[in-house]
Amino acid sequence: MSAPAGARHVEVAVLGAGLMGSATAWALARRGRSVALIEAYELGHRNGSSHGSERIFRRAYADPFYAALTGRAAECWQELEHDTNSTLLRMTGAVDTGDVRIRDPALLDAAMTEAGVAHEVLTPEQAQERWPYMLFDGPAIYHAQAGTLDSDATIGACVRRAIELGAFVLSGTRVTGTELLSSGRVRILNDRMDLTADTLVIAAGAWLPELAPHLATGSEGPLVLPPLTVIQKEVFHFRQRDPSVSWPTFVHKGPVQIYGLPSGRDAGPGPAVKVARYDGGPLTTASTRDGVIDPAARDSVCEYVRTRLPGLDPAPIAEASCLFTVAPNEDFILDRHGPYVIVSPCSGHGAKFAPLIGELAADAAERRAAPPARFGLPR
Repeated sequence: MSAPAGARHVEVAVLGAGLMGSATAWALARRGRSVALIEAYELGHRNGSSHGSERIFRRAYADPFYAALTGRAAECWQELEHDTNSTLLRMTGAVDTGDVRIRDPALLDAAMTEAGVAHEVLTPEQAQERWPYMLFDGPAIYHAQAGTLDSDATIGACVRRAIELGAFVLSGTRVTGTELLSSGRVRILNDRMDLTADTLVIAAGAWLPELAPHLATGSEGPLVLPPLTVIQKEVFHFRQRDPSVSWPTFVHKGPVQIYGLPSGRDAGPGPAVKVARYDGGPLTTASTRDGVIDPAARDSVCEYVRTRLPGLDPAPIAEASCLFTVAPNEDFILDRHGPYVIVSPCSGHGAKFAPLIGELAADAAERRAAPPARFGLPR
């Protein structure tokens, strides 16, 4: 999959082969652009935010902007599955619960109604009857157009299809910075080959804050990022007591913020459920994170499972860590600055939007359309 050594020029280079970068390479290659996809590690590595076999796809947002955006994302997932002849989404439905003072079901109901997302508002008794393996002490909102996406398979499908359409991949290639040439091209400084591009898409996730100071900028001035927080998150897998039960994905926002979803291959054989805290976690950087599971995080999640999820054995059978790179207001970053298109960070909830973000990034790279203003860099 790698290009031969020597000098090479492409219309667009994409830095980072996680979910967002691989989806961007796929979108650009489909449009007939010459594309190089650059990855510091091997494809499918576990050092960032995109690895693993399960992420949540859901349409429940209290923010009407994101609730509407999930509809566009669903269409893009269908197109990606069709174009790559892959099955990447598995629908399970989703349940939202929590403390009404922290997440008012009325606001969630209103936003989903405005976005045209079919859903039900259930009393605690109705929810308990439907999902006896979970405990409910307040109203719940259920919608069927939700489930899990296979992150590893998505990256593999995007990269495979991009290569079929003419893109090339430089894996195991570390980028240290850029140089702007008098021709207007960008030289991507790396340890592999002399590579230039008309536009460089940077989908580096947690590595973005470390890379940004080394990007050469021209008349537009220095690249200024919003304050970004890199957090190491721990996830845990729990065996189902009844293997025949089909679990929905779920989000609970209370004194702790919990999410869960059916485990994929990461939990090994046998049905299991992945549970993790959305809030909390040690601050770190992409280059210094240690990957060591925080015992307090494990204890917190296990206590939630023990007291709220009677359908699971509260002893975890597998655990792992990943990185969230969080922008203010938990928004995404997707904007153009001179010859660069900055894609992500996605603040811990971007996986469900991956093929849509790829299309939006491709639009920005081609100067076809500007991304949503809400995703803009500081001006």
